[in-house]
Amino acid sequence: MSDAGSEDFDDERGYLGEYEGDRNEAGERHGVGRAVLPNGDTYQGMYENGKRSGQGTYRFANGARYLGDYYQNEKHGQGTFYYPDGSKYEGSWVKDLRQGHGVYTYPNGDTYDGEWLCHMRHGQGIYHYHETGSKYKGSWVKGKMESAGEIIHLNHRYQGNFVNNSPCGLGKYVFNIGCEQHGEYLQKSEEEIEGSEDEADSTMVLKWIPKCVTLQTPDHKKEAASVREPCS
Repeated sequence: MSDAGSEDFDDERGYLGEYEGDRNEAGERHGVGRAVLPNGDTYQGMYENGKRSGQGTYRFANGARYLGDYYQNEKHGQGTFYYPDGSKYEGSWVKDLRQGHGVYTYPNGDTYDGEWLCHMRHGQGIYHYHETGSKYKGSWVKGKMESAGEIIHLNHRYQGNFVNNSPCGLGKYVFNIGCEQHGEYLQKSEEEIEGSEDEADSTMVLKWIPKCVTLQTPDHKKEAASVREPCS
C-alpha cells in the first residue's frame, strides 16, 4: 500500500513550448490560457502574473493528470491526481504535497480515507482492504499504523495499540457473538522463539497471549472467565 512519490514527474517550470491565452501588461501569462510543453505535457487553466494559480488541468505525457487548484505553480488547495498505475488521490494539497484530508484509491482497489502530511498517511484515517473487506481504523504516523487503532473484520474486530504496522501490547478481540478475549501481543524475533542465534536472518513474529474472556450477559453486564490469569 505504498503511495510515496507517486507524482514526481516533470512539471511546467519555465516558459518553453507554446502558449495561447491571456497576458497582463507586463506580457506575463495572466488569466485563462493553454500551454504545450516540449516534453508533451499540457496545462489548461488559470494563470496569475506568469504562474499557474487557480483552477487548472495539467496532463502529463506519461498519462497522469491533475485537476484542481494551483497557487504559484504548485498544487495547492483541493484537487484530484490520476496516476499512470490506475491509482487516484482526491483531496487537499499543500505546496505540491498531499496534506490535510484526502482519499487515495490504490490499483488493487484498496482505499485510504483520512489525514495526510507531506505525502504520507499521518493522523486519523481508515484503510479498507478490498480483497478481504477488512479495514484498519485509527492512528497513523509517517505512513504506518501507530498508537491506538482497530482492525475490523466481518464477524470480529481487534482493538489495541499498534507499532510499525503491527499490533503490540495490551488489546482485545471483540466478537459479534457477544464475547471479548483480552490479552497481549508480543513482537519477538524468530531466534527468540526458536532459540536460534543467527541475528542476520532474524524477522519479527507476533505472538498473542490470551488472558481472559468476558461474556455479555442479558442485562448487559460483563462476566469474566479466566483463561490464564484474571483481567486486571
